Amino acid sequence: MQTERHFNRPLFALTSASLALFFLSACQQTQQPPPSSATSPAPTTEKVYVEFQGPWAFAPDPKDPNSVLAIAPKTKSHRPLFVMASNHAKLEAGTYEISLPAHSGTATAIADPDIAQVKIDAQSLQRALDNKGVRYVIRLPKPEEYVIAERSRLRFGPRYPPDPSTEKEYASAVSLRYNVNSLNGFSLAGAPDTGTFNPVLLRVETPLIRFDIAPAQDDDPNDKCDTHSREAFHHLTALLNLTLFVDYPEDADDCHKRDLQLEHPAKAEADSNSWDRPSDAFWSRRMASRPTASLAVFDVSTAVSRFLAAAPPDMRHYSAAFALFFGAPIADCRPAQLILTPTP
Repeated sequence: MQTERHFNRPLFALTSASLALFFLSACQQTQQPPPSSATSPAPTTEKVYVEFQGPWAFAPDPKDPNSVLAIAPKTKSHRPLFVMASNHAKLEAGTYEISLPAHSGTATAIADPDIAQVKIDAQSLQRALDNKGVRYVIRLPKPEEYVIAERSRLRFGPRYPPDPSTEKEYASAVSLRYNVNSLNGFSLAGAPDTGTFNPVLLRVETPLIRFDIAPAQDDDPNDKCDTHSREAFHHLTALLNLTLFVDYPEDADDCHKRDLQLEHPAKAEADSNSWDRPSDAFWSRRMASRPTASLAVFDVSTAVSRFLAAAPPDMRHYSAAFALFFGAPIADCRPAQLILTPTP
């Protein structure tokens, strides 16, 4: 006996079509790419540091609230200023401006508390900026923060000698930190006080640009008074018309008797550019080629300088070899750097 099976053909067709649509929809959802915002990588940023070595002070730009100024004296006791990235350029006294690629972050210019901060009247600051021939001025975008690149233990204050209670490790080299979207697009332009300057496209292959003012003379190994650092700070405060002094606690007490900071009235001294040693031109080329792969977390040049300064006199003839090997000046320039707050 044969059993007949009866199907509701319209219902079966409708059910099959519904199932087909369901699986097709599920397949399309599985294969559908996520929204473009999910696949686009977030913009990458990199920290770049603009480091200043030597007697520098930093102040808000009176003409632009989004810029800051770095200012330093140009004196006979220092060699000319070099700007160094992967390439380099020598700068004469004048006013220059560094341009950065697109950068992100909040430009709050927060400063490490161990960077000495002082007030300066607006007139004194403007006179320093206008004092052509004896100062360098670098205009930069307002940074995210000022960070310490090197510290020196010293005493600091408006009376001489500064009180021992002021002793601590102050910043003797400062970096301005920026978050940038690219390492391409850094440039330096400006106007020297005499002559012309061709704009420089800075090649930043490691995230560091350095403005370096090196001492003109090697340290005297018999000098235990940090003479150069005292003199450098003296020239900086003279340029800015500030009554401030530094003292180095490890120096002998009789250093106070011949401290150049006691010269009054203080006056910034123009550099004649007539260096008195035949090796100076070669040294300037060597200074320009100093390596910049390190972010100055540890600068071997400082250790070498101090070693040679304390070395016996018969070792001084090795100083040039040490300088060339380590790519660093032998003299130790470590005055306190300043952040200035202009007052009316």
